[in-house]
Amino acid sequence: MASFGLGGVNAASRRKSVQSRNAAVERRNLITVCRFSVKTLIDRSCFETIDDSSPEFNNFAAILEQILSHRLKGQISWFGYESPRSFWDYIKIACRKVSHNCICSIENMENVSSSRAKGRAWIRVALMEKHLSEYISTALRDFKTTRRFYEDGAIVMGEEANMLAGMLLGLNAIDFSFCLKGEGLDGNYPAVIDYTPYLKFTQSSDSISSDEEELRTLGSTGSESSTPENIGPPFFMDENSWYNKCKRVEQKYHLTLEQKGYLEELVRLREAKLAESITQNKLLRQKIEAMDVAHKMEKEQLEYIIVELQDQL
Repeated sequence: MASFGLGGVNAASRRKSVQSRNAAVERRNLITVCRFSVKTLIDRSCFETIDDSSPEFNNFAAILEQILSHRLKGQISWFGYESPRSFWDYIKIACRKVSHNCICSIENMENVSSSRAKGRAWIRVALMEKHLSEYISTALRDFKTTRRFYEDGAIVMGEEANMLAGMLLGLNAIDFSFCLKGEGLDGNYPAVIDYTPYLKFTQSSDSISSDEEELRTLGSTGSESSTPENIGPPFFMDENSWYNKCKRVEQKYHLTLEQKGYLEELVRLREAKLAESITQNKLLRQKIEAMDVAHKMEKEQLEYIIVELQDQL
């Protein structure tokens, strides 16, 4: 009986471990594919305008929608039933503190009725305003609201949330152009991610070297019983090896250039925010000094009035 109970405990522990592992993999997959999507958007924007017809944008919007909908709590009705929610229900509350936000404009759009469609419209407007990262950062700082809308294990509740806000900063360098009356705002169907653009297999240099060494070994073994005219293939593999190495160097060079541009944009945005913070700090100091002067003057006036009243008495 004791062994049966111990087996049940072990099974429950294994099940909990598998669930925890699956949740971590799901979060990591969404964050990783989001990072790839941002990079492809930045790369594509160098050659053409990003609009609703862009496959890169449609994929990014689907990824962001799934991230913001990850482990989103349902809404409990009066009868105890749980109805599904959209991430817009969370965004419109958590982002209300963003200055000059577009929340009211989205809510008042006539051609957008469903909550999901409003969320999709908000993504487009925030990208055109270059404030998407600011919206996400503000929402994540409102931990009380985030906790109310999301279950434990959600991406916005974990460490991945800070990575999300950081990677979205690079999108501020892109000029987006969207039509807020298109089919992309249709809230009748869920967003589907296309993973195929990111599933490109690149063989590592160690693996390639190992394959070449194996082919050379096989070639040398076969040459013991062959004529000298059959020594061609190893030389061909050397040429192929150099070609592959050049291609890898070229890919690394282009990747480094993209990362350099991305980091430069992040630095520029950080510097702009720092300058804005310094300016706001100076204004606050001036206001505090002005309030101190006004307080001293009011105090002196009150003391003077008290002295006059005492003289009159």
